[in-house]
Amino acid sequence: MQNASSRAVPLETASATATTVTMTAGGALLARMKTLGIDYIFANSGTDFPPIIEGLAEAEAKSVPLPQALIMPHEGAAMGMAHGYYLATGRPQAVMAHTNVGLANCAIGAINAATEHVPVLLFSGRTPTTEKGRLGARTVPIGWGQEMRDQTALVREACKWDYELRFPEQVTEIVDRALAIATSTPRGPVYVSLPREVLCEPCPADALDAPPLMTPSVGGIHDARLREAARILAAADNPVIFAQRGAGGEEGFAALQAIAAEWGIPVCQYWAVRLALPLDHPMAAPADPGPLIGEADAILVIDSLAPWSPDIHRPKPGCKVIHLGQDPLYSRFPVRNFRCDIALAGEVGEGLVKLQSALADESPDRRQIDRRRERHARANAAARAGAVANAEAGEGGPMTKEWVSLCLSRAIAGRDASVFSELGCPMAPMVLDHPKAWYQEPHSGGLGWGFPAALGMQLADRDRLVVATMGDGSYMFANPVACHQIAEALELPVLVIIVNNAEWGAVRHSVLGIYPDGYAARTNTMPLTGLSPVPDFARIAEASRAFARTVRDGTQLPAMLDEAIRHIDEKRTLALLDVQVRP
Repeated sequence: MQNASSRAVPLETASATATTVTMTAGGALLARMKTLGIDYIFANSGTDFPPIIEGLAEAEAKSVPLPQALIMPHEGAAMGMAHGYYLATGRPQAVMAHTNVGLANCAIGAINAATEHVPVLLFSGRTPTTEKGRLGARTVPIGWGQEMRDQTALVREACKWDYELRFPEQVTEIVDRALAIATSTPRGPVYVSLPREVLCEPCPADALDAPPLMTPSVGGIHDARLREAARILAAADNPVIFAQRGAGGEEGFAALQAIAAEWGIPVCQYWAVRLALPLDHPMAAPADPGPLIGEADAILVIDSLAPWSPDIHRPKPGCKVIHLGQDPLYSRFPVRNFRCDIALAGEVGEGLVKLQSALADESPDRRQIDRRRERHARANAAARAGAVANAEAGEGGPMTKEWVSLCLSRAIAGRDASVFSELGCPMAPMVLDHPKAWYQEPHSGGLGWGFPAALGMQLADRDRLVVATMGDGSYMFANPVACHQIAEALELPVLVIIVNNAEWGAVRHSVLGIYPDGYAARTNTMPLTGLSPVPDFARIAEASRAFARTVRDGTQLPAMLDEAIRHIDEKRTLALLDVQVRP
């Protein structure tokens, strides 16, 4: 439904007295979220939703401002869109699902959000505990079938905090606490269970527009440790920077470019989830850590869950390692034993700006830095040229993923575009140069993320060209019929590129990595990896009246990309290209 008017007016009373101002707890919950700055509720409703739906109607009738409630045909899409919206705006949003089955569908999205420090306010209904005698008691058989002893267990490990609403008068305080904890560093999702009986009760409404009860806790960089980190990097002969989750925004992005250039430090974006440095920057190193880590005597790790693979990449003895991030030790993960001599906990962008300032106070050997900068710039330029040449060699039919990536990069050149890649186009052949240019699948591996996350970013920024590139398996995991329905209903003109190799490519490569000469490597068809016969993905998109084409010949791809983007610019509806590539 559409937003209620943003003009706040006094709430009517739900009783005959003139002193008690109340509304349905379900509506009060939504109204409080609007006060706290929540723009959207991505909702998939169920039989536990009557008080939420009644609350929406009640608030609209009383001109109470609410977040816009968007109908989500699947909970996975709801979680992905909330994730993407946050990437675009830095503002957390709400997801509402029904009882245990809806919450179970949210679990993958919660795991993805937790791994990537993305705050989400996750709510779900809770099966009524009463069978009779109370408004909201069980009325249909699933009221018994959906009850769980510990429903929250479905998402508890992925959430920073959880609670079950017990009384209607708790609404304001619980929503305030949920948002404050979600946005405290390290950020992440929180969960609140909403019993139907509680939501049906009247709730005090006189404080729904009050200022927040509490504010988030934000970590600050430890100045003495920061100065020590600067001294280590300045004194190093071969410092290296590893970055996976970007540079913390515009200021951090600029600061890292300056640090890398001024100090001649290569930046390796191994398995990058977000872009930390422009790919054409002289210090942008290839994604393989091997050549850099063996010679490094000082390493700065920026917000990286796994900056390298310890089984094959080993820093040399005596190398000092500095970690910077919201949670430098990634404490949510039981096993993560990378060396850490200095941990700098805080906002990444702020930390990089302060590090740039601290480095300016150091007095290094400038001739040594100049030689180091020139050496890395030559090697990086050669690697970039090699990546482009390799991509150009894959033009034929079927084409390579790298050719698709290069063509996409050329097609979006000069545009303020964002690329979401979920096992889709590889980064190496591309030219990406701003902090919102690249988003790769979360390291938790919850598939089906890329398509709805791109929709969420498009919802937040209607003028941006948003591209969702994914493998055929990832596309199927995204519940594409649901995502295409959302794109049409909300008029979200995303460009979808399916890099279709008719297999679980990541699985096959993993097998080859462990058993390069094994039986599976020698078979004509590797077990448990094929996805043939491949569906006609273009027809799935056409069912929701999208522009859709299948591309088999690499020579035709540039023209097809131009046509698809032109369609988006002129018609403002989704465009899909099913691009068939080599295994």
